[in-house]
Amino acid sequence: MPDLDSALAALKGGGYIWLIYLDPSREELSSLIKPLGIHPLAIEDCLDDEQIPKIEDYPTNTFILFNKFFYDTSVISQKIEGDSNFEQLHSKELFIDELDLFIGKNFLVLVSHNIHGDASFMDRLEQMAGLDRENVLLGPDYLLHVIMDYIVDQKFHTIEALQEELDVIEENIITTISTFRPEELMRLRRFLLSLRKSITHEREILVKICRKDSPFITEKSIYHFRDIYDHLAKFFEETEIYRDMISALMEMYLSMTNNRMALLANRTNLVVRRLTLITTIFMPLTLLAGIGGMSEWTMMTGAENWRISYPVFLIIMMIIGVINYFVLKKILSGDEDIEE
Repeated sequence: MPDLDSALAALKGGGYIWLIYLDPSREELSSLIKPLGIHPLAIEDCLDDEQIPKIEDYPTNTFILFNKFFYDTSVISQKIEGDSNFEQLHSKELFIDELDLFIGKNFLVLVSHNIHGDASFMDRLEQMAGLDRENVLLGPDYLLHVIMDYIVDQKFHTIEALQEELDVIEENIITTISTFRPEELMRLRRFLLSLRKSITHEREILVKICRKDSPFITEKSIYHFRDIYDHLAKFFEETEIYRDMISALMEMYLSMTNNRMALLANRTNLVVRRLTLITTIFMPLTLLAGIGGMSEWTMMTGAENWRISYPVFLIIMMIIGVINYFVLKKILSGDEDIEE
């Protein structure tokens, strides 16, 4: 239909209408208050980006706020300073877009804001509705199922991308821990917390729908919504599993880092021990050599006896060095037995 008035006029002939609003203004949404009975508070929720998924019943319609996930893995090329080559940087970010739905007796309204990186989302959504035309013609509740089912199926791609990234991080920790950055785990943990928060509230929405809380969703169509609930329950369990995996990977990273530091400390201790052994052996010899190298030794033995006194002095130094070596070696071997 070319405009809202034409759609409302066609509605008098029977059936129902599907209205799609992309980034609408307050005036555009306010025009629905009188003909469709949309509550002004629901319009405020559509214009507020800080809302959580929820379902609210009004006299003429049921308002459902749902979330759509988009995981951006675009690649940014950055020129390295002083080099003609370009370095590829992966900028990964999770976007959670809000989709607002109004379902009444003879209408379904979809309001969307900020479809990040997915300009063709609405086109594909209309194609999905066209492929299931037989069910869509049964009523707005069946069309609501097609929309929600497609949104939930798209969540799987985001969760799958996070799983693949976790597998890569696990491999990097095991193979190249020195180049691993812990902030990658913290980033994924933040994303999973956002997913868990959204899916938790969306499960509650499906519980209320399956409980027949909305008078505009017929009992026959509820069986379709139960399938959506099963998918959300599965996704919720997967987010819990991945959160546990992140905690386990962080513990593994810290444990392997501590082991590397302990190994380096042991090597340092071994080097220091060897240097201490060498220093302890040669320190008294240096003292004796310093004394004997001056005139004190000649004064004690007499200058005429230097042919005999200096060889004796060298022999004494060798004996002292050997004694120091074996004594220190025994002490060090005893320390190693105690450490073991």
